[in-house]
Amino acid sequence: MTELTGARPQNLLRGVAMILAAAFLISVQDVVFKLFSSQLTLWQIFALRGLLAVPLLLTIGRFRRRQGSVLRLALSKWAMLRALLITTTFLAFYAALPFLSLSTVGAANYIAPVFVTLLSAYAIAEPPGVRGWVGVIIGFAGVIVLLQPGTDAFSIWAILPICGAAFYALAHITTRTRCQGIPLSALALSQNLVMLAAGLAVSAGLLWLQPQDGFFDSYPYIFGLWAPVSAADWMVLILLAAFAVAIGMMLAGAYRTAPPSVISTFEYSYLAFAAAWDIHLFGTALSFPQIAGMMLIAAAGLLVLKPGRSKETAAP
Repeated sequence: MTELTGARPQNLLRGVAMILAAAFLISVQDVVFKLFSSQLTLWQIFALRGLLAVPLLLTIGRFRRRQGSVLRLALSKWAMLRALLITTTFLAFYAALPFLSLSTVGAANYIAPVFVTLLSAYAIAEPPGVRGWVGVIIGFAGVIVLLQPGTDAFSIWAILPICGAAFYALAHITTRTRCQGIPLSALALSQNLVMLAAGLAVSAGLLWLQPQDGFFDSYPYIFGLWAPVSAADWMVLILLAAFAVAIGMMLAGAYRTAPPSVISTFEYSYLAFAAAWDIHLFGTALSFPQIAGMMLIAAAGLLVLKPGRSKETAAP
């Protein structure tokens, strides 16, 4: 247990700032997808974005004069395990989309903080305390109220994003307990390498299988073959690659800096950012349940940050 609890930093302010910044960038990334997405498949985007992000991360490593070290650490077993867990999360999330509404998949995916809290309490000896438990429960309730999942939430396909949420929680616990000595650029590099490999592997499999059934034709974003890439597509891919680098480093930094049970609560802020984009860019007015959900999420964050948890908030 010494290895798991010995030298983990407790800089709450820095961790919360990083997760809020990451959530904001993720929301901007989703706006880019919504406004400028073309006919590229998911796997094509995974692969091409990775091809652009990996050299960028290697350049960051060279700028810091440790390119070889960054690459070596990115290929280490714990960094690769973390990257595999996060990639599995994305695969489970997107695989469920053809069968469930986006609100249902999103709600199921946001069970992740519950898993993080459970793992923090019982696997790495970082119990969140009573306020932490109440905050996570209220935050999860806020997600349910905000997203208003439909009756298909009870579909068997809902197991996929729930499993993805569990993998997401495991990834952040791995970050917290096994990746303290790995630079953020190396963690982001390993994540992009695995996503690149996944994109190439699935694309090759689809090219070999050539699925022609009507079911596959109905979901070209997931089962389609690669499409020609225009100059505008490349500009969007470059932007997404930059987002991937920044988001990967911020997510890893947040969960490495502060207790996962605290950081995971603030990932709910993504929903507030998404609602703001809906209002200002797409003219979608907030309904009462959406406002109530956002208030519950804010209340959860205040509970977690309320003074009295000096043991977890002390800076290193």
